[in-house]
Amino acid sequence: MAVIGSTGRPLLFLDVDGPLIPFGATPQERPGGYPTYRSSTGRASRVDAHPLLSRVNPAYGARLRALPCELVWATTWMDDANACVSPWLGLPELPVVDWPEESGQDRGAAHHRLHWKTRALVERSGGRPFVWVDDEITDADRRWVARHHGGRALLYRVDARQGLTDEDFDALGAWLNNL
Repeated sequence: MAVIGSTGRPLLFLDVDGPLIPFGATPQERPGGYPTYRSSTGRASRVDAHPLLSRVNPAYGARLRALPCELVWATTWMDDANACVSPWLGLPELPVVDWPEESGQDRGAAHHRLHWKTRALVERSGGRPFVWVDDEITDADRRWVARHHGGRALLYRVDARQGLTDEDFDALGAWLNNL
């Protein structure tokens, strides 16, 4: 597992399901279904083990690398993100957030609609500026981060039916370039 460096660059915590692998659109929303891709990196991937990986646009690897930040997997894929998604995108092995066991505090937070990832990401950021890209972020998460994180943070919700779009990459780049 890669370790988060101390470059001082902002962090970008990236979820896989939703932002990179779109899902949930109705046939009316996507009459032709989701586009599928072949990895253009020439690196081995495990698309057979994860058939939805073919929905990930391999061009996103270069776009993610171009962002002025340190990329970190923040996904339930855990180390599989490095084994499967990173090679597909042509990314190096990235740090992975190791999710803590659920506590009573987390169960109470769920009652207030706080996402189970929120506390762990703020803690993992160590006060550094960060972006969290996920399809499950709510206003409760934004309020909690605003109260408990000393640095700048952008909690960026992606529509899981679409996944990341050009507009999303533009918004992420603009925010990161204005730190």
